[in-house]
Amino acid sequence: MQMTNVTLAIGGRSLTISVAAGEEAHAEMLGRMIDDRVRRLGNMATQGEARMLLFAALMLADELHEVHSRPAPVAPAEPAAPPPAPAGPPPELIARVTNLAERVENLAQKLALPLEPDAANA
Repeated sequence: MQMTNVTLAIGGRSLTISVAAGEEAHAEMLGRMIDDRVRRLGNMATQGEARMLLFAALMLADELHEVHSRPAPVAPAEPAAPPPAPAGPPPELIARVTNLAERVENLAQKLALPLEPDAANA
């Protein structure tokens, strides 16, 4: 794995670290976050390096803890289901239409029959 050195300015001190190639910008951004926390400490930054970095790490850890402790955002409600399809026709109507259809079919069959010879002469 290719490594490269990055120098971070934290609390007025320059610290050089090794990072994987391609991670330089990310490491520099993280270094700026730590430096920001150290600057918030004010005169605490003039104390020993280890103590200064410990307090900066505690501040970052506290921020991270707060983010993880927040309730998860509520997902938007599912869209309402479409209304149920209207009910079909009432059973009584279906029975009447079926009866009428049978009667029409019977009439059609009677009309399709050839006339009887006696009926044709009348």
